[in-house]
Amino acid sequence: MNSTTTPIAKSLLVQGYEVVIGFETHTQLTTQSKIFSRASTAFGAEPNTQASSVDFALPGALPVMNKGAVQRAIEFGLAVNAHIAESSVFARKNYFYPDLPKGYQISQFEIPVVQGGVVEFFLDGEKKSVRLVRAHLEEDAGKSLHEDFIGQSGIDLNRAGTPLLEIVTEPDMRSSAEAVAYAKELHKIVTWIGICDGNMQEGSFRCDANVSVRKPGADLGTRREIKNLNSFKFMQQAMDYEIRWQIGEIEEGRAIQQATVLFDPDTGETRSMRSKEDAADYRYFPDPDLPPLVIGRDWVERVRSEMTELPRVMAQRFVTDYGLSEYDAGQLTQSKAMAGYFEAVATASKQPKLASNWVMGELSRHLNAEEKLIEAASVSAHQLGQLIARIADGTLSNNAARQVFDALWNGDGSDVDAIIEAKGLKQMSDSTELEKIIDEVLAANAKNVEEVRAGNAKAFNALVGQAMKASKGKANPAQVNDLLRKKLA
Repeated sequence: MNSTTTPIAKSLLVQGYEVVIGFETHTQLTTQSKIFSRASTAFGAEPNTQASSVDFALPGALPVMNKGAVQRAIEFGLAVNAHIAESSVFARKNYFYPDLPKGYQISQFEIPVVQGGVVEFFLDGEKKSVRLVRAHLEEDAGKSLHEDFIGQSGIDLNRAGTPLLEIVTEPDMRSSAEAVAYAKELHKIVTWIGICDGNMQEGSFRCDANVSVRKPGADLGTRREIKNLNSFKFMQQAMDYEIRWQIGEIEEGRAIQQATVLFDPDTGETRSMRSKEDAADYRYFPDPDLPPLVIGRDWVERVRSEMTELPRVMAQRFVTDYGLSEYDAGQLTQSKAMAGYFEAVATASKQPKLASNWVMGELSRHLNAEEKLIEAASVSAHQLGQLIARIADGTLSNNAARQVFDALWNGDGSDVDAIIEAKGLKQMSDSTELEKIIDEVLAANAKNVEEVRAGNAKAFNALVGQAMKASKGKANPAQVNDLLRKKLA
């Protein structure tokens, strides 16, 4: 694509084509044991040390449903305003692969536990929503281990039977940026409510992107599924490459073949792994070893009453209680830690809007520069609240406040008032002293005075600058403006 065109990540149209993206996300649930056995789900154990007779598919071994996995599915359904099925059914998804000892995967097909729902988020200040088709419970497969240096492969069944909630969207996304924003929001939801630890490197949150392109108004194009995207950076790179590749194929007169592809981060390219199966290829049928999963309304309501405040609910409270914009409230509820930090600052300072600006501005800049999470911030919420209170009461200018913040961040003091005193940063608010400075500035800048009276706004700003310079930056800018206007009237 020509480098002068709009970046592909944000384009609604790419070379005259509309991008269509849907997501399937495998979310590993935070249960201590597997979905149909009592084997541990802990990560990092020696191969095949956390697999039971059920996971090994030994003859006569029968699956038993993990109640904790069901409860986490209910929590997710409530978090996205979905319908929780009163009765759902488990099915056998039949395919043959070395790390699937039964020759089938226990999943849900026709009647999933979570039906519908929506995920809302902001992208470049614009509110977006992605509809969910379903979220269904299933077991994970094992893992093939390939030892290239000895030319052998082995099977580790520690992951076999790990509980997953597969979350499937409608094809609602129209750019890779929108798809990544959705994935980040979904990641926030499942970690916020505690049903998934969100560790993408360990495979706890794995995304498959179904990507197709079409001319605007045309039927949906043939999709290709990019499997196992385990970082937001690679996610966007993979989708951007795939979009360009599909457009190139169509422009060359070649038809897109439905396929499953993998992304190679070293080359930045996708490559076909196998032709993509349809549901019929898996020969789904109800699992005879598992009865229907029945969920009473009393259980759903009990889970609802015990759930933590959801991010969208908290964001709305920030709008109502603190007078923040929807966008600001959304940014401040990106994580529980961020939301908690902001509320502590707002409470300490009694200035929620200023608290919002500083948390999203100065604090976030410092965190990003040092690649820190907010839990590791070098300035506590109490300290930032104290600092903002000194801005609000006129003790500090914004510039001086940033100097105090830097001192706190760098460990050059822990008390805001002590730093202000030690550095001589207290803002000059005495009107008599300010009047004297302004009179001297007016006397020394007669030409600017004439220009201001002739209607030159730039000359007025120049006088403000001179007054601030004469006060060594300590004057209250609002007072300087007011006094200058009075004297020049």
